[in-house]
Amino acid sequence: MRTKLRRLVAPIGAAALAGAALLVGIPQAHAADTLLSQGRPAIASSLENGESPASAAVDGRAETRWGSQWADPQWLRVDLGSTATITQVVLQWETAYGKAYKLQTSPDGTAWTDIFSTTTGTGGTETRNVTGSGRYLRMYGTQRGTTYGYSLIEFKVYGSVAGTPPSEGPGYVYANPPVTGVTPSTATPPATNPPTTHHEFQANCSVSRSNLPDDPIVFPNMPGASHSHTFMGNTTTNAATTLTSLQSGQTSCITPGDKTGYWMPTLLNGDTAVQPVGRQVIYYKSGVIDYRSVRPSPPGLRYVVGSPAATLDEFRNSPGAVEGWECGDSVRNWDFPASCVAGSQLNIRYQAPSCWDGIHLDTPDHKSHMAYPTVGVCPADHPVAVPMIEFKMAFPVSGNMSAVRLSSGRAYSFHYDFYNAWDAPTLAALVSHCIDGGLQCDPRGFDQYKPDRGAALNENYVLP
Repeated sequence: MRTKLRRLVAPIGAAALAGAALLVGIPQAHAADTLLSQGRPAIASSLENGESPASAAVDGRAETRWGSQWADPQWLRVDLGSTATITQVVLQWETAYGKAYKLQTSPDGTAWTDIFSTTTGTGGTETRNVTGSGRYLRMYGTQRGTTYGYSLIEFKVYGSVAGTPPSEGPGYVYANPPVTGVTPSTATPPATNPPTTHHEFQANCSVSRSNLPDDPIVFPNMPGASHSHTFMGNTTTNAATTLTSLQSGQTSCITPGDKTGYWMPTLLNGDTAVQPVGRQVIYYKSGVIDYRSVRPSPPGLRYVVGSPAATLDEFRNSPGAVEGWECGDSVRNWDFPASCVAGSQLNIRYQAPSCWDGIHLDTPDHKSHMAYPTVGVCPADHPVAVPMIEFKMAFPVSGNMSAVRLSSGRAYSFHYDFYNAWDAPTLAALVSHCIDGGLQCDPRGFDQYKPDRGAALNENYVLP
């Protein structure tokens, strides 16, 4: 796999230069058209390796790329966020390109309409003037131009979206003050001895409320409007939750300063709810290479990770899916396994985006103000690196799994919500000491492998 990466990455500079030459004389997007795809969620039919994700094709960076497995067919899909009129698509291929491919639009990610087709693709930079509309656009490749896979440095979609610009209006909650003037760090921290391999601390929180059909992020002030959730952390979370109510509440987390609301769909075995037993692990990690650039999440930051409407492919290809579902020796399941060894637990790990736009605490889709880093660097439009949340949940269910489901649906509908209500000085101390300091910390901010570095909190899990 590493050999393949070198073979395909090495020619990027040449391919970029060749692509630039091909653009001479080719009509560009009309002045009124906007680049709609940059920084938007993207998934693909396959990945060549972990260093060539789908998101790399829409990150605006010439040094990254999406690469597929070496087979036909393959596809790359970008979610434009809302229905758009599409006028032009620019495909900047790496050496491995598509000879025969289609450009397709869709309103829902399921039904597709062709708006362009070719069997004579030449690679380099191809600018396709098109006419179409849809929320989703994909490149569907049916014949590779080389023996390798498909490899796109950039996949640019131009057009226009009717309605309110995606930064203002109902559903937007603004940070006060905003964080501006930040440039994503591309630095690599200096080597340490011993090497620094972890940059994290834990929040250990037990179930605080269960089987409650509320969601104060998606359905604020609408009790009973949601599917059932299992809540951890703050003990007061309900449909009417606000930052103020969370800050006034209590917590099931071992750290008194963590009054954050965490929740996820309830796991059911038949009609019986299965709740995690004891404190679960919620990691706060660096999602970027330069862990020194991570800063605390602002009070009131909230977002949803994953989607109850996700397809199996979307769940499997999500930048936040670490290992899927697992139990015993059964790992990387994107739906529930048929059975689990008696006495084992069903586990899920799922990572959240860790790049913030610095402006909004929430947006109408509860996602657009956050983004995943690409190859360890935050995108320019989401430049603020904040802690990457990773749920590590364990459910006490085993044996025949045929009746196991989530309140939101199949296993790949797993998602979770985060509503930050940490005591600000406590969170800042943990981020500074553990993440920025390159430590692998427990909830006190203590690294047992580096005891000489001390702890951020005292034995009662509060600031000394």
